[in-house]
Amino acid sequence: MLAAKQELIVRELEEGTGAVIAVAIDNGGLRSGMKIWFDDLDQQHGPVAEIRPHGLKAHRVNLAFGNFSGAVIRQIRQASAEDRQLAMALVASIDQAVGLSIEAQALDDWTVNDGSFRMTATKRHNVRPDSDEAVSETCREVIVPMMAAMAELIGYDVVEEDAICDESAFEGAIKPSLVNRRERNPRNRLLCIRLHGETCAACGLEPRRRYGDNAGGIIEVHHLEPLASIANPRPYDPATDLLPLCPSCHRAAHTRRPVPWEVEDIRRMLEEHGG
Repeated sequence: MLAAKQELIVRELEEGTGAVIAVAIDNGGLRSGMKIWFDDLDQQHGPVAEIRPHGLKAHRVNLAFGNFSGAVIRQIRQASAEDRQLAMALVASIDQAVGLSIEAQALDDWTVNDGSFRMTATKRHNVRPDSDEAVSETCREVIVPMMAAMAELIGYDVVEEDAICDESAFEGAIKPSLVNRRERNPRNRLLCIRLHGETCAACGLEPRRRYGDNAGGIIEVHHLEPLASIANPRPYDPATDLLPLCPSCHRAAHTRRPVPWEVEDIRRMLEEHGG
């Protein structure tokens, strides 16, 4: 039963979205399901995802807005071009086999215009839908990108200013610190891994192979846009502007300030010093 998976669902979604998540059992249908929303917005005032068993080995996932979501929807309409692009890329990263659809809109060009917005997907498994494996997979592969996209549009900030004090000496102004937030944003990490995998683009380290699952998820996201150009911000393309780096290579890239070393430079350093 999904009722026993609340802790698992919350953990998966908070790690993937960078937002605090609330859940509740929903017994309104033929089979009980789980409703999921952002903790600072109740079920009536923001996006709500719903997961239910579907058939013998599938989950049906729906995402819609509560009846009193007008303020949040107006906020979403004001999202920047960059936030919209990242949100669309997150949704586009969902496997086509899931059968994702957005009511009355195309998957490659959608907007949240009003409370009628609705996103639906069906995730099929090789095991029973009430197993930990199936629930985790549906969360990671479907609900996390859906909710992460909404978090991006709403504008959840996932890093406090004082959390980047170790780099404040060269970050300086407020605008350059945005790069740190992008790099540490779990939504960027999610998308970067979906696009490029978990192999360090500089040294080739695959943390999960070396350390196992418990400590293997340490790959970091590197934003390729130089700090020096942040004064003229532009919407970035997640496919070309993000790369995964292991912690060592990521730190090495930022030893040159204010403009980090290129990934090619890190590769050359490793070759020259037998890394």
